[in-house]
Amino acid sequence: MFSEFAFNIFNTSIEKYHIKDDVYQSFENPYFKDDIEHLLYRKNWIDTVQWHYEDIIRNPDINPNDALVLKRKIDASNQDRTDLVEFIDSYFLNKYKSVEIKPSATINTESPAWAIDRLSILALKVYHMKEEATRVDASMEHKEKCQAKLNILLEQKKDLSLAIDQLLSDIENGTKYMKVYKQMKMYNDEELNPILRGNK
Repeated sequence: MFSEFAFNIFNTSIEKYHIKDDVYQSFENPYFKDDIEHLLYRKNWIDTVQWHYEDIIRNPDINPNDALVLKRKIDASNQDRTDLVEFIDSYFLNKYKSVEIKPSATINTESPAWAIDRLSILALKVYHMKEEATRVDASMEHKEKCQAKLNILLEQKKDLSLAIDQLLSDIENGTKYMKVYKQMKMYNDEELNPILRGNK
């Protein structure tokens, strides 16, 4: 199923990142540019780097200038993340463009790619909670609490994966249809953000 296919790619990205575990390491995509694997791998790499940006910026001793630089990186990362989600939705729009939509078809609350976005973040949660549940220098109480949380995350993964696969099946069968709205984020746009417009 597509959800398991995507989750495996996300894990490949996460494991590759953690070989160096450095937000400034170079990025190389092992998949061909025109393949959906390329988009999924890139999407999760952005999420993984941003996950660690968020850890760094929460350091109470961080230099304010460094924090500002990092905030700008997080803003850019959020824009890249949104762009990748829209590219993934474009893949599905193209894949299912010939499907005959049934008159009784309904629209879903979110597009396939935004659900897959949540699966990518969930893969990161599972990875890091598993780390905490097996940390050799942690107390048994800490590990037991983290294992309980990990069990919930794995159940969430099962449910989210099923929902994604059902949504894609429904779209393929014409019982649901896709309607994608560009996110139209305003804070990075010099014409829409009043602060940027003023500086301009």
